[in-house]
Order: sequence, then C-alpha cells, then structure tokens
Amino acid sequence: MREIVHMVHTSLDGCVEGPDGEFDWPAMGPELSAYSRELSTRCGEFAYGRKVWDMMSAYWPDAESISDDPHDLAFAPVWRRTPKVVFSRTLEKADWNTRVVGGDLNEAVASLKAEPGDDLLLMGGAELAAELTARGLIDEYQVFVHPVVLGGGKRPFAEGAARLGLTLAQSRVFDDQVVLLRYRRA
Repeated sequence: MREIVHMVHTSLDGCVEGPDGEFDWPAMGPELSAYSRELSTRCGEFAYGRKVWDMMSAYWPDAESISDDPHDLAFAPVWRRTPKVVFSRTLEKADWNTRVVGGDLNEAVASLKAEPGDDLLLMGGAELAAELTARGLIDEYQVFVHPVVLGGGKRPFAEGAARLGLTLAQSRVFDDQVVLLRYRRA
C-alpha cells in the first residue's frame, strides 16, 4: 500500500508563504537539495493541490531557461519525468505526465494508495495538506524549517484543526541552517 508523504518548507514562524504570497525564502543549499532529489526519486508520484500545481507547472517545465541555480537545474528533469497527480474540483486536464483527480477526496486517496508503485509525495501547499490531515490521510510529514521569520502568511495546517498525535521519526540539519522534522502518524 502506497503512503502519502507531505514535504513542506516553513519559516521559523510556521508559514509556507509570506504575507503577500512570497515563496522566495527557502534556502536550498547543496545538502538539502540532494536530500530533496533523493526523496523525490524514492517516491513514485508527486501530488499537488491546484494552487501549488499552477505554480509548479509554470516554473519547472522551463526552469533551465529561467534559473541557473544548481538545485533548480538538477530538479527540473526529475520533475518533468515523474508522474504527477493534481487534486482539483475545477481543473479538467494537465500536461507534463499529470492526471487530475476530483470527486470524493477519501475515495480518491484510497484509490491512489491502493495502486502499485512507490509513495506519493505531496509537495507544499496549505489547503490540500490541511484537508488531508483533517481526514487522517497523510502518513508522514517532512517539515523543513528555514531560518527566516515571515511575519505572517499561509500556514501548512488549518487553524482549529483537531489534535493529531505524531511520532518523531527523524530530525536532521541541512547546510547548517535548515532543520528537517520528520514525523509519522502515531
């Protein structure tokens, strides 16, 4: 049975984006970049909500012509070749080896988890992650805490969500600045 692994970058004050939607702050040093690629290749499919999909699909197909950052140059081909799934009620189709899943979220996730293959890697976002968390559908959380305080913005877990017990599976520091907190559902 496949699992859903939620990988999310947060600021020290727990935000996934700044007050004006900015996402220019994650520090992707060489160690974190290598770990990110390792995690990406360990998982068989990337998963996104609609908003993160729009951001990712606008950047990664042409990343080499936009950026000279070593992380971006190494990850772009991985992104293009990896199958992807987008959870959306409004999107009808998507390019880049991507399927769109709508309808009942519990049924969709159960079907995806029952498929053969490696785990699903849910990247970033807030709304889909919060909804999946509320329904107990995420198996593992990999939270990367970056050395920045954004002073407000979107958070990866919904306010007022029910308490969720987790078990620490790993903690690690990358590039002497980013802390990974890896948790599994208790």
